[in-house]
Amino acid sequence: MIFRKSGRKAKRVCVKNAPGKRRSMRVGHLGGEIGKPFIVIALATLFGMTASVHAHDEGVRRIAVVSAFAPERDALESDMDVQSVEVINGVEFLLGTLEGKDVVLFLSGISVVNAAMTMQLALDRFMIDSVIFSGIAGGVDPSLDIGDVVIADRWGQYLEVLFARQAGGEWETIPFFEYPYANFGMMFPRALTVTRKGSTEPETRFWFPVDSGLFEAVGRATAEIALENCVDSDHCLEDAPEIILGGPGVSGGGFVDNAAFRDYAFETFGARVLDMESAAVAHVAWSNTVPFIAIRSLSDLAGGSDQANQMETFFGLAAQNAATIVKALLREMPDG
Repeated sequence: MIFRKSGRKAKRVCVKNAPGKRRSMRVGHLGGEIGKPFIVIALATLFGMTASVHAHDEGVRRIAVVSAFAPERDALESDMDVQSVEVINGVEFLLGTLEGKDVVLFLSGISVVNAAMTMQLALDRFMIDSVIFSGIAGGVDPSLDIGDVVIADRWGQYLEVLFARQAGGEWETIPFFEYPYANFGMMFPRALTVTRKGSTEPETRFWFPVDSGLFEAVGRATAEIALENCVDSDHCLEDAPEIILGGPGVSGGGFVDNAAFRDYAFETFGARVLDMESAAVAHVAWSNTVPFIAIRSLSDLAGGSDQANQMETFFGLAAQNAATIVKALLREMPDG
């Protein structure tokens, strides 16, 4: 239970009422004189708590399991023992266990800014030992198909770019950026100058690696996994989905449904998969020295299909296949 001053409502706290059910409570208004700090502290003491971050006080170290939007999270929450829910800045953080591991499950929100902001919020609030992102993506590697699951070994942001000016039929770039990759028209990808916990000097990089220990664990966990290939009796994939380990993934704030850009992303970055959040979360995890991995299942081909985009048809199947791998990884991870 967390109190606020100045007459605003307290944040919602949810407690588990029965298996699969959550009961929510709201603390009433605390306005006027009752909102003074010493009153708040007295009330908190009366209830046997403090106004500080109670997730830190409980001493539970957790694995953060993150998705961008509700259908991705729902594929995991259905198997989770949800013990409580915290709402911070409008974001629901589900605390409990999944596959026997202590986790905090939450939505990052769609796209890079939401993902970075929410991930840092979670790291500041909870004691997180590792981060697993679970969700759907667009396939970039032409050898892959809808339903396949890609576990990339590094992530970069393809829309960290210079929009170059054109002069005399040539593109002019600015010299103080680094451009490690070829341009797509006026768009010149550039590396980022970033900082990291424990380091006193910034560095410039394009790629953020996934954790080697998590990558090896997911390799072991998926050795015998079979993935779903049917949405329903009328919508089945021709081939059984595959699990692909390794290769780059790229993220950006654009929803890509363009064959030319898809070809560019594959040829330029060697990307196997493209999404809107993973690289941002990888960046935040890297800066905080927290192990990270992303599990992404293909819901569409990012413009590479001769049909209209098929995300609406297959996002449920893709979300379920990603969740299957995440749960297998959690089972493989050591306790504690």
